[in-house]
Amino acid sequence: MAHAAPASRKMITSRRRPDVFSARTHAAAQVALPVVLGLVYGFWAAANQRHGGPITGWNLLFGFVTALVFAVLFAAVWRLAPRLPRELHALSWFAFTGCAIGFLYNQTGASVFSSSGLGLLVGASVFAMVFYRYYSREDAAGRRID
Repeated sequence: MAHAAPASRKMITSRRRPDVFSARTHAAAQVALPVVLGLVYGFWAAANQRHGGPITGWNLLFGFVTALVFAVLFAAVWRLAPRLPRELHALSWFAFTGCAIGFLYNQTGASVFSSSGLGLLVGASVFAMVFYRYYSREDAAGRRID
């Protein structure tokens, strides 16, 4: 049976994923993604709060303020978390997603305890997933491999 020859170190370390998008597209995405996700989150929170009732001015205001806060926090975590060590990086995503899901669930009229429990459950799942991702893509000194 034939086996492939091992690749040289130079080939392994110089291999990078291709960048399909231009720098302009990446810059636009850094603004567009938090705005779009914020608008979706704000609409979702406003819909949960009104419980299927009519759309009012206060409900619109609540949705836009929620969207603004979500977009700013998402952009902050997205930009600042990669500079942290992998444990704190994963912990920041845990806190952000746990609070976001707990707040959404609280707007449905659920109790604070069940909202906190759901937020902790979802946040812990995100923490485990994100920590594994960063742990498997860093060396022992904490430098990103890819």
